[in-house]
Amino acid sequence: MNLPEHSQLGKSSPYTDQYDPALLFPIPRAPKRAELGIHAAPIFFGADLWTAFELSWLNLKGKPQVALAHITVPAESTHIIESKSFKLYLNSLNATKFIDVQAVRDCLREDLDQALWHGGTVNARCGVRILLPEEFDKEPIHELDGLNLDRMDIECTRYLPAPELLQSESEQAPVTETLVSHLLKSNCLVTGQPDWGSVQITYTGAQIDQAGLLAYIVSFRNHNEFHEQCVERIFMDIWARCKPLELCVYARYTRRGGLDINPWRTSRPQTPPRNIRTARQ
Repeated sequence: MNLPEHSQLGKSSPYTDQYDPALLFPIPRAPKRAELGIHAAPIFFGADLWTAFELSWLNLKGKPQVALAHITVPAESTHIIESKSFKLYLNSLNATKFIDVQAVRDCLREDLDQALWHGGTVNARCGVRILLPEEFDKEPIHELDGLNLDRMDIECTRYLPAPELLQSESEQAPVTETLVSHLLKSNCLVTGQPDWGSVQITYTGAQIDQAGLLAYIVSFRNHNEFHEQCVERIFMDIWARCKPLELCVYARYTRRGGLDINPWRTSRPQTPPRNIRTARQ
């Protein structure tokens, strides 16, 4: 089994500019989900929305091409892809010739599907959308919509996940609201390097205590876990402690190495949010 500590994270890595799909390093989702009490199919749906800002290859005349790529990874995939290995894989395209952009897209999709399902049956394909330079101007910047929790002047003393901070008004009528914080910070599971993010929580159910929710989000500050795992932890903690009728948790993390990762988890099937970056990304 591929473990995070066996990846290229935190290690000196040779630069490879010739196509090599073997550079992709899949990590199973199951062990971290087991820590959350998930031993079979998760109760949530969702996707991980990636943006690749440093995508390049050669056309058949050897002329470099550049593009952006939006990649949608289904949450039901058996594996995630360690981000540094994804960066190394993208670098391997830099001196590789492709007939056209469709060939690049097909290559990415095939290789990512194989890694995300670790060579097993591909039950849900990833999505790959490539944007050429003439489309860059159409890429918007927009902050997450919702009531900003950061407005509250609270005291913070917990810097490791503290789900006991979560409370809801179970005696009151259900509400539907969307809450946002820009104070999410966690650390890479392997290197301990900081990961900065904003999080949006949309729910229907007993009203969640906002001060407690903000303190809970801040409590991830010294926590070491990958982006996808943090969002699933937040989802499961809110689901268990506050018992909403419906819940969505969506985080947008700042980019590292030309990649950003934006996990989204929801209690019911629905269309994923558009992959629109925030100002910090």
